[in-house]
Amino acid sequence: MTGHSPVTVTEHDRDSTATRRDYLRATGGLAATGVAGLAGCMGGAEAATGTLATQVSDQPGDIGDFESCVVSIAGYWVAPGSAEASDGEGSATATATADDRDESREYHAFEEPREADLVELQGERTALLGEQELETGTYAFLQLDVTGVEATLADGGDATVTTPGEAPLKFSQSFEVREDTRTVFTADFTPVRRGRSGSYLLQPVASETSVRYEATATPTATNMGG
Repeated sequence: MTGHSPVTVTEHDRDSTATRRDYLRATGGLAATGVAGLAGCMGGAEAATGTLATQVSDQPGDIGDFESCVVSIAGYWVAPGSAEASDGEGSATATATADDRDESREYHAFEEPREADLVELQGERTALLGEQELETGTYAFLQLDVTGVEATLADGGDATVTTPGEAPLKFSQSFEVREDTRTVFTADFTPVRRGRSGSYLLQPVASETSVRYEATATPTATNMGG
């Protein structure tokens, strides 16, 4: 593909921040302080904000059929709502649904589409899509705006890979954006073969979709001088 930025693949440690490398273009937003365009807010000027880091991973489905499976992602939607397990430690209910056009959801576009090869994201590996500042609060779900998939099978043939109903991939894992905190949302999904049709659907993996919170504020030193 051309015109898209590949994401950096890292070995993910659940207790530490994933290592990242810049995209081919430094302005792609994957440097440590990369910021993508924001579209929408939850109201109020000068509202407190926190950082949402969105990353993807792939647990085994039928990924073994592929030599490569490159997914293009243009951005994501989030929707304000309540959270029963806002600490990110509860079970996720990640589902792929038809496009439920929730009027409350907000779209956050990346400066340019991101690419992630799911073949390279198996096991504990993750790829950071970007980091954006969002208003603090509770969010009910995250949907990935998948705009295309270019896949090659292990035998060299091409494969058709889509999302169910050509809709965004929805991850019904509630999470919080907190002030002075980096919220890391890991959206896990994998291609699943559709019977004998030879085509595949991208399906979220609920058990591997997770949220964790990392403090970003620098403590203020106490003046001990007399």
